[in-house]
Amino acid sequence: MTKILVSGGAGYIGSHACKVLAREGYTPVAFDNLSTGWEQAVRFGPLEVGDLLDRARIDEVFAKHKPAAVMHFAALSQVGDSMKQPGLYWRENVLGAVNLVEAAVAAGCLNFVFSSTCATYGDQDGVVLDEASLQLPINAYGASKRAIEDILANFGESFGLKRVIFRYFNVAGADPEAEVGEFHRPETHLIPLMLQAIDGQRPALTVYGTDYDTPDGTCIRDYVHVMDLVEAHVLGLKWLEAGNGSRVFNLGTGTGFSVREVIEASRSVTNRPVPVVDGPRRPGDAVRLVSGSRRAIDELGWNPQRSTMPEMIGDAWRWHTSGGYGD
Repeated sequence: MTKILVSGGAGYIGSHACKVLAREGYTPVAFDNLSTGWEQAVRFGPLEVGDLLDRARIDEVFAKHKPAAVMHFAALSQVGDSMKQPGLYWRENVLGAVNLVEAAVAAGCLNFVFSSTCATYGDQDGVVLDEASLQLPINAYGASKRAIEDILANFGESFGLKRVIFRYFNVAGADPEAEVGEFHRPETHLIPLMLQAIDGQRPALTVYGTDYDTPDGTCIRDYVHVMDLVEAHVLGLKWLEAGNGSRVFNLGTGTGFSVREVIEASRSVTNRPVPVVDGPRRPGDAVRLVSGSRRAIDELGWNPQRSTMPEMIGDAWRWHTSGGYGD
């Protein structure tokens, strides 16, 4: 079976990607330092523990498994944290990516699927972002991902590396079968934080910023179900296997939801109240980010069936009540 190296394969999105890859007949090789990932999440192929800042370790894994392609998810990804520690984000995300790309090229592995972000577009209100939108990141997280896109382009020009790049913003939901899901320690994402508040695991959900120029004063984001997202990544892999050239795709629904709208949807899905407290804005947060995905639908045949708010919250709630990975 064809092996695919999945960096961050023990993490939230990477573990779901490994499940879909295995279902599609590939062997996913999860490469993860387990700093934010979970060994229990690696259920669909082998785990290789290692750090992207350790080039020699990456070379060992390429030599051992001889993967046909790379799917790169591993990264630090918290906007607020990136504003406080920009050097950490540039070092971990960019230097780690350079090591991974160089190792792939050295091993003759020239198909590369990269998990980027709509944060590369910055704060562009009132528009649905597409692949031609200007990239004007406003935080170190978005800037580091934009830099990796440029690195991939450079290696494409010099060594023939072919890449599919996916830009998306808020990922939500969980595996409908609850084999893997979203489980962070500490948790920082809106929907799992909200479910913890509903379940009494935290006193309340904090809403960061209530004075934005939006209908209810809270930030607006486009949400995509994690299973729809990783389906797109596998389609991107197949796009490269078919001999197509490098391409960038946005992934989203084209519909934005405010924080308060997500809270209200959770009340409907769980039939429980959500304790909420209002807090100040966080540095680096854009007001509104909505990502169109017409190109992915037309060219990849992507069909994001699960990316509705009731479906995403419902699957996340099922995973949450299963207990996650525990301690």
